[in-house]
Amino acid sequence: MTAAPVLGTELFTEVHDRHFAAIYRYVAGRLGAQAAEDVAAETFLVAFDRRTMFDATRGDLRAWLFGIATNLVSRHRRKEARHYRALSRLESPRPAEGHENRVLDAGRLGKALSRLSSGERDVLLLVAMADLGYAEVAQALGISPGTVGSRLTRARKKLTPVLAQEARDE
Repeated sequence: MTAAPVLGTELFTEVHDRHFAAIYRYVAGRLGAQAAEDVAAETFLVAFDRRTMFDATRGDLRAWLFGIATNLVSRHRRKEARHYRALSRLESPRPAEGHENRVLDAGRLGKALSRLSSGERDVLLLVAMADLGYAEVAQALGISPGTVGSRLTRARKKLTPVLAQEARDE
């Protein structure tokens, strides 16, 4: 005897409407706006196809969706790595005085992100771009919260020189 799905078909439109924008922003930050629409849509297609496997007692729907999105982003890993390498080659002009000069140079950020392991990059960007907490990141990636913390610490240590250089240049 099979249990009824926790995430029914009738609720899925609401799930899509509630979470699509956040998934889209996360994917756009990882892969660029061109791929984001397709990957975000594919995230919900996969989620819809696997809706009977979602178990609310095992975790949060939002984290489950970000986990699917992160797995799809992994399929585009080579494209993502090329994107960061291209950013690292950019020579961004310094903005005029004002709040704009607080924006991190895209070239430096791209170079720093390309030096992170895929695990460190996934954790950092889920925290920074998707605004997930440690427990949600752990659930999304299928790792322990302690692993999330250690990966985030390593990523921050690797980014610190880039951020420090940016601060000196202001």
